[in-house]
Amino acid sequence: MIEVVFIISILSLAFAAYLASYVLKQDDGTEKMRVISDAIKEGANAFMKRQYTTITILAIIVAMLIFGIYASLGNYEYAWHTAIAFILGALCSGIAGFVGMYISVRANIRVASAARTSLDKALKIALRGGAVSGLLVVAMSLIGVATLFYAYGGETNPMKAPLLIVGFGFGASFVALFAQLGGGIYTKAADVGADLVGKVEAGIPEDDPRNPAVIADLVGDNVGDCAGRGADLFESTAAENIGAMILGIALFPVFGINGIIFPLVARSFGLIASIAGVMIVKTKENGDPMAALNRGYFVTAVLATIGFGAASYMLLTAYWLSFFAAGLVGIVTSILFVYITQYYTEYKYRPVQEIVKASETGSATNIISGFAVGMESTGLPVLVISGALIGSYFLGVGTGLPNGGIYGTAVATMGMLATAAYILAMDNFGPITDNAGGIVEMSKQPDKIRKMTDRLDAVGNTTKALTKGYAVGSAALAAFLLFSAYFDEVQAYGLNLTGIDLAKPVVFVGGMLGAVLVFIFSSFAIRAVGKTASAIITEVRRQFKADKGIMKGTSKPDYGKCVDITTKAALREMVLPGLTAIIVPVLIGWLLGAEAAGAMLMVGTIAGVILALLLNNGGGAWDNAKKYIEMGNLGGKGSEAHKAAVVGDTVGDPFKDTAGPSLHVLIKLLATLTLVLVPLFV
Repeated sequence: MIEVVFIISILSLAFAAYLASYVLKQDDGTEKMRVISDAIKEGANAFMKRQYTTITILAIIVAMLIFGIYASLGNYEYAWHTAIAFILGALCSGIAGFVGMYISVRANIRVASAARTSLDKALKIALRGGAVSGLLVVAMSLIGVATLFYAYGGETNPMKAPLLIVGFGFGASFVALFAQLGGGIYTKAADVGADLVGKVEAGIPEDDPRNPAVIADLVGDNVGDCAGRGADLFESTAAENIGAMILGIALFPVFGINGIIFPLVARSFGLIASIAGVMIVKTKENGDPMAALNRGYFVTAVLATIGFGAASYMLLTAYWLSFFAAGLVGIVTSILFVYITQYYTEYKYRPVQEIVKASETGSATNIISGFAVGMESTGLPVLVISGALIGSYFLGVGTGLPNGGIYGTAVATMGMLATAAYILAMDNFGPITDNAGGIVEMSKQPDKIRKMTDRLDAVGNTTKALTKGYAVGSAALAAFLLFSAYFDEVQAYGLNLTGIDLAKPVVFVGGMLGAVLVFIFSSFAIRAVGKTASAIITEVRRQFKADKGIMKGTSKPDYGKCVDITTKAALREMVLPGLTAIIVPVLIGWLLGAEAAGAMLMVGTIAGVILALLLNNGGGAWDNAKKYIEMGNLGGKGSEAHKAAVVGDTVGDPFKDTAGPSLHVLIKLLATLTLVLVPLFV
């Protein structure tokens, strides 16, 4: 059955190439549009080149350390296999991020051009451009894991091969962390700098060509939201596939190799479902683009459910129905997360309207209300995650199989990730339409075209928020899956660890350090945005003061200066939080032992999931409160309520686009890191 994984994944890559060809064949707009688009491409390429050079150096050092740790323990087989898997995982994660950015910086101008004639055509180009990255990420993850499984003797020794490929997940997590951090710092520092000086101080519209930071802001959408999220979801799919395969080892006497490769087969059927979902999306010229995207998502979810049932029936023999039900729990969980996130971040619902109303009395009340919404928004998702874990666990227990309960939670995680390719397409839709709006504004197109791109941009804000909710939900389920895999890995090295006893002082300390790591990491990430944004604000003010012709429209700002400042600062500032996330867990496991490392993983995951929900949803709610006022409500743009909402939005920017998404990666990095370094801890 592993042949099915290769066939479907390769066909999905071919379809991604077709979608890329479709996007690139579309009209690329006017000369003015192309000048702006070329500047965005140039800035994005320069940042990615510098960022990936830095990440490559760090990855080589870590690969050498992994080899050295295993070799020093005399386990040369694991040393080579794990180091090679790490490098391959890092390489694939980097490619996934780069391709997402490559397509997005070419789709943006084509969406802007299409918006001059058709909402439906603009919608299709934006979603299909995003789907290139979505399909590529999932297909590459499946091909990478399946290839290593086969190359490392999976057909002859399937119980050992999954343990040899854990480095692939760690390599993917490693690159994703720095890609998400660097891109997140870049995009939000540029956004905050452009908004505070442009909108609040100078009173000019968003994406106004007079703003020196506007190109840096548009570049940031691509390197943060496209490249960063592409690497993020690649490592999600890779780590969760490997974790589920490790748990399948325990059921080898029942299912044989089928129980180990089941996650790969089930996920490959999800690719077919996502392709169908993307292709049915269309809307009327006066229709609701969000409704069209939701229809595509539901088609994807229904087809993914059918595919999951087929995979369960073919591979899990007499127990297929119980495990299919567990997968269904995961699929329902993903749908619930989409709706919960919509409720807390869309302007038509109570939470965002509370923030809008609070904006009437100033920035302080806006910030207080937004933070309260973020805190409230953690409740329902945690209940859903809890229900999913308990439900899938007892469905697995009901089979009567040893370790059936834990395998049930792994199957639920696979179910939640069945629609991952479509979800990532929706996520990339956001920055593509955001850039399209910027290109339309800067090239001075008629107001009716800007209104059309504003409609798409508002939907894009929601889809980005939905993806963050989906990502943190899947991270929570995956963390439990990987935590169970950690026990199996520790036992494979001879330590009979079956539980974590927090009553032991050393273990309690390990857990507490895991929780505080989440907050310190987030602090470093948010502070990095603040420091970089300060440099941008200073530069924009300097240009306005030095050249009065900029505000009059008679002089052109120096866009390149802001791009250069943001690039250098983002790459410098990403190092401290990134290294902290790697060094601290290693020290805890090395000094305090495997059980304390397990406590760090468990408590750090709980704290990370809750804080990520607060940051993502709070930031998304602030953003859409601002958008609602900009639509002409409460006095519209330039009103006192709008100025308060802009301040709230800038507070939320590093929450939702830097620290929050980086926490998704941190949660899984803790798991993959501890899996790889088990020999050092026992």
